[in-house]
Amino acid sequence: MIDYTKYLRISKFPLIWCAGCGNGIVLKSILRAIDKIGWAKDEICMVSGIGCSSRTPGYVDFNTLHTTHGRAIAFATGVKMAKPELHVIVVTGDGDATAIGGNHYIHAARRNIDMTVVIFNNNIYGMTGGQVSPTTPMGMKASTAPYGSVEASFNISGLAEAAGASFVARGTVYHVFQLDKLIERALLKRGFSVVEVLTPCPTAYGRRNRMGTGVDMIRWQKEHTVSVQEAGKLTPEQLQDKIITGVFVDVDRPEYVETYQKLVQSLRERAQKH
Repeated sequence: MIDYTKYLRISKFPLIWCAGCGNGIVLKSILRAIDKIGWAKDEICMVSGIGCSSRTPGYVDFNTLHTTHGRAIAFATGVKMAKPELHVIVVTGDGDATAIGGNHYIHAARRNIDMTVVIFNNNIYGMTGGQVSPTTPMGMKASTAPYGSVEASFNISGLAEAAGASFVARGTVYHVFQLDKLIERALLKRGFSVVEVLTPCPTAYGRRNRMGTGVDMIRWQKEHTVSVQEAGKLTPEQLQDKIITGVFVDVDRPEYVETYQKLVQSLRERAQKH
């Protein structure tokens, strides 16, 4: 077991997450992955927007940046361009990343800028009032959809894949050993990497939809997810109420900062010749 305290700002505890929330599990999974890789704390910059997940940088002793709603990836892009030697990690929620920050999300994937985005997907705007988010499943209730959402939900991982990300994976807080490995692979990947993590919100989402406690909601993850390998053996009917986990994309593409720096160097060389 690792010594988590060496990565934490103990003075910021106790944390503010609700009982039964899965965000603490995601935080510890990120720390275990970093510890296994062996990065020094000063080599890391963690960036967040607004939301429950975005409290994470406040608890960790890295270079950290807590920004405005939906703008975490935009700020992280600036950090990476100015300090390409840093390992940039964005922690964000489903609403923060794919609603307010939706354009930043898809264009960072398109550019393939070298950062890792960990998306805490709890299917709701938990901190700001329990409104419908882009991943609230159709028919489920929210403060802005008291009779059930009538909108189709986003496939966050599919969106990143379509936009050109180098690494895309989905895990859950129930499958924590798998989650450690997914985050580790994402952190080590050169280019834009995404790990979507299904994490329960028993307060804003679970209560309203009568899904029980946080433990009940994590048990739901166990019963309603299948690995990408298992999914290949099932029929569309058998997959109808299942969520697929695992690695969806792992490819090598030109990385944005590196490409940009090559352009700058070539222009400087051209200028020196004239």
